[in-house]
Amino acid sequence: MTAGMSQTRMRLRLRGRLLGAMAVATAWSIGFVGAAPSAVAADVQADQWYLKPMQAEEMWKTTTGAGITVAVIDTGINPSTPSLKGQVLKGLDATGAEGDETDDYTGHGTTMAELIAGTGKGGGLKGLAPGAKIIPMRVADTDFQNSHSVNAYDSADSIRAAADSDAQIISMSFGSEFKMDREIEAVKYAQGKGKLFFAAVGNEAKKGNAPIYPAAYPEVVGVGAADKQGKVSDTSQYGNIVDIAAPGDDVPFWCDEKFERYCRGDGGTSAATAITSASAALVWSAHPDWTANQVLNVLFDTASRDWEKGTLSKYLGHGLIRPSMNILKGKGDPGAPDVSPLTNEKTSGSAGSAAPSASASSQPDKKNKAEDATMAGSSTKKDGDSQLGLIIGGVAVVLVLGAGAFALVRKRRTA
Repeated sequence: MTAGMSQTRMRLRLRGRLLGAMAVATAWSIGFVGAAPSAVAADVQADQWYLKPMQAEEMWKTTTGAGITVAVIDTGINPSTPSLKGQVLKGLDATGAEGDETDDYTGHGTTMAELIAGTGKGGGLKGLAPGAKIIPMRVADTDFQNSHSVNAYDSADSIRAAADSDAQIISMSFGSEFKMDREIEAVKYAQGKGKLFFAAVGNEAKKGNAPIYPAAYPEVVGVGAADKQGKVSDTSQYGNIVDIAAPGDDVPFWCDEKFERYCRGDGGTSAATAITSASAALVWSAHPDWTANQVLNVLFDTASRDWEKGTLSKYLGHGLIRPSMNILKGKGDPGAPDVSPLTNEKTSGSAGSAAPSASASSQPDKKNKAEDATMAGSSTKKDGDSQLGLIIGGVAVVLVLGAGAFALVRKRRTA
């Protein structure tokens, strides 16, 4: 991914399932041009606006995510940035191309890893779960695919490898509107292994609303984005693909693969997915005997919303994520360890840190009903201008259910 000057949106990393797919241009934000490293670092951490309202400092007194490992399926992860030194474990390069999983060809994967488990050392990005560890899984986006000979099944292979790893959580800010049998099998395999799988729903809201995979698979939790003012991003995909929302807009990121500077801009649903994965790591670290079903159920149960519990907004799913409600206040019903929080069906998978996850998209009838329901901040585009008061970790913010959609062709990119 390259640095651009005309837009401020970190796009969903897109990759063709079949080789030869048309490339999609991606845009980054204006960078901290000419700033000294210390000045850049200070600006980066100051721009992590969501940490304070999410009560990160307070949560870190109780848990930092220690004992939890997150597999990040992305463009690779550079383990040598100040914020990631000592945080990155051995992973997999599934591309089959030159380099390995530590060769991040855009900087996107490294940003996701820092948002999850960055220590903030050297003034870099602070992860919401700085005690967690990262397993990098490198896959190819459209541009990389078009310029290299790559493994066409890298996504499926990465998911399967993540399922076989020690990671409890899988975080994937990649997507395509096309299903792939081998990927479907890998996702189900990960569910059977008890992994909690989060994926970005995408940011092309104004260009269509095709379901995005893997976020739309029944076993994957689709994550939408909210902006700095607490509004749902008008570019974040909506519909039954969305299970939960998290801060994503106006999140700084590495500008490119050279790792010379961070850029200001919108992390979108990519950043939201990383922050959601980190939230899950905090909750799971505080309750290591819980299963993935229980962690997910608590995240859904404590999400901020002002509509009836159990019904879903097609923009926010269960609402805006609030791990502090559990970490600091002990709220949230974990439910049965072997029952999906959305389908109410038994799930396979080992106990504790290896129980299966679930997605609201696995229950289309329930989601369709939720989409048609009348609630504060209607899911219609017209009503998207109405204000919905939500609270992140006890700090009141305003959330607007703005309309959005996300159309993709057979390519993959970051959210």
